[in-house]
Amino acid sequence: MITGSIVLYNNDAEVLSQAIVSFVDSPLTTRLYLIDNSPTDKLKYLTLNPKIVYIHNPSNPGFGAAHNIALRMSIDCGAKFHFVINPDVAFKSEIIEQMVEFVRDRQNIGMLMPQILNEDESAQYLPKLLPSPFSIFKRILHKKYGFFDLFVEKYELRSVETIVANVPILSGCFTLFNVDALKDVGLYDDAFFMYFEDWDISRRMHLKYQTIYYPKVSVYHGYESGANKNKRLFKIFVKSCIHYFNKWGWFLDNDRAKINQKTLNQFK
Repeated sequence: MITGSIVLYNNDAEVLSQAIVSFVDSPLTTRLYLIDNSPTDKLKYLTLNPKIVYIHNPSNPGFGAAHNIALRMSIDCGAKFHFVINPDVAFKSEIIEQMVEFVRDRQNIGMLMPQILNEDESAQYLPKLLPSPFSIFKRILHKKYGFFDLFVEKYELRSVETIVANVPILSGCFTLFNVDALKDVGLYDDAFFMYFEDWDISRRMHLKYQTIYYPKVSVYHGYESGANKNKRLFKIFVKSCIHYFNKWGWFLDNDRAKINQKTLNQFK
């Protein structure tokens, strides 16, 4: 059984419907959970397909916590694979089968992410090395002023974007989970309202299983980087950042350097 989930919050219905249709059109998928954190259920009309389970959740506990609702239901119904999908992605239905086949043949894979593209076909550099506080700071300066080009190229693995690789950080915008591995390492950490929850679960998964960047297939993602444009979202970003480093270590993180070097050794 293959399930998926999309967390909604006042989304553009036309954009959202593309992601919904692409997923349910795959003959392999059995159920798509739409967890709607919006104040109203005005998006419910998009859920006419019998594969879709709509849950209105106006308490809005956050991105990861909402996906956890779907993940628990998927576990209860015996799903083997589960897709976490952003509402602003576009993809061809056939990539569902391609991704599942790759993971099914390799039981040591816990997570898999395809290549993520902008609408103009350029790459979004979302697989990454494990971050340090300096990584976050340098990346912010790079986005604003163009500083630290060489550092960002290495940190975001830009020179190896077309290579299948086991990397410690995957984006949550389009992720395939091996449900057995997920049951082993745990679900999303509800303490992250938004931001860093995907980095946290990637790192936990990477400690026991492979977390694969798989650029043989790709999806399009309407990436907006809201934390750079909205003060409220930036505050949420900072809070999640603090929680991440409190959890994993700010400057004394014994595993970070070892894991990052092991990742880079794949490309030598």
